Amino acid sequence: MILAPVLLLLLGFPLFIVLLATSAVLLLGFMNVPAEMVPQLMFGSIDKFSLLAVPFFLFVGEIMGVGGMSKRIVDWVLALLGNVRGSRGLTTVGACTLFGAISGSSVATVAAIGRLLYPSLKQRYGEKFASGMLAGTGSIDILIPPSIAMILYGISAEQSIALLFIAGILPGLLMAAFQAAYVYWYAVSHKVVDGGEPFRLRNFVQISIRGFWSIFAPVVILGGIYGGVFAPTEAAGIACVYAIIVTKFIYNEISWKQLWDVAVGSMVLTAQIMVIVAAAGVFSWILTVNGVAQQAVTLMQSHVNSPWTALAFINVMLLVVGCFIDPSSAILVLTPLLVPICRAYGIDLIHFGIVMSMNLAIGMFTPPFGLNIFAVQMITKAPVSSIYPGLIPFVMVTLVALVVVTYVPWLSLALL
Repeated sequence: MILAPVLLLLLGFPLFIVLLATSAVLLLGFMNVPAEMVPQLMFGSIDKFSLLAVPFFLFVGEIMGVGGMSKRIVDWVLALLGNVRGSRGLTTVGACTLFGAISGSSVATVAAIGRLLYPSLKQRYGEKFASGMLAGTGSIDILIPPSIAMILYGISAEQSIALLFIAGILPGLLMAAFQAAYVYWYAVSHKVVDGGEPFRLRNFVQISIRGFWSIFAPVVILGGIYGGVFAPTEAAGIACVYAIIVTKFIYNEISWKQLWDVAVGSMVLTAQIMVIVAAAGVFSWILTVNGVAQQAVTLMQSHVNSPWTALAFINVMLLVVGCFIDPSSAILVLTPLLVPICRAYGIDLIHFGIVMSMNLAIGMFTPPFGLNIFAVQMITKAPVSSIYPGLIPFVMVTLVALVVVTYVPWLSLALL
């Protein structure tokens, strides 16, 4: 159950094939279970109302990038910062944070913000730092609600998605603050000429009015969830309608053809996620009925006495996994194994969901296979050899934030 998936992954098979092939061998060769169980478990895994939020938030992220909402968010943050040293670098952090409060996709954030800011960032900071900053700040989307990773964790761990969203606010802002502090320090210490236009209240008000509908989107989505007006899944659907109305009828920057293309692209991404959800459901069921989770708890307790040490071991494992597997896949496969361990050590599962999401957010821009790395490469056409060095400082800075979030549960639980 462990060696077969590792071997198949090393051979280059897609993750859903790895999980299904391993599950099929175990079911047919080592368990007295009818083959009909496989499709039943697969359909049962995706037959969840909460999963409808995934295609909706993917669609919102794509349409924001095409329909002009992301550009207005960038302009607003840039006008707010004025001529502060490192203003475009800080704008990247701020825009990714705001974008993440509307979309649930980190790759969509990198694509939308990167197309707007990368040329000016490269001119001022150089290719290495600019590409590393774009990949690193885009990962904030994994932690800032609404987050697809948190939706999948909530379903896998049977925890409230709304509570997970609330718990992610302070850790997400902390992660953004750490990255912003590093960008500012870098701009000052290297004397980077990166100051925008001086702050002018009149100019800021004009840009705020022009970008009002984009800036107001997080208030509609998150305010509706936390105000009890609608559930997270319903919020995702409302976000889609809101984005279509704003981009098509208010800004008029997207055609029906582009809208259709965005829908098709979102459908493909949704299918890629859902087939992994279905395959992971079968694999998780096999792990559960064979007592693998309980064996993992027993093994951990025989070597580790403290919940803080257990979290340290889990963090290291998740950081390694995040280098090779995307957050959605890692959450679906590992949550059934890790949740019993957290329960055994008395670790709050909402807090652990934030810790797990943050680990996998770091994995999004950790070499060699972080998804944000390839998204940046697609946008910038920069070679991987140039992107990797720029990533390391952002990995180190975010690891410090991870330690704080892991060992200060108050950050995750205070707003609850």
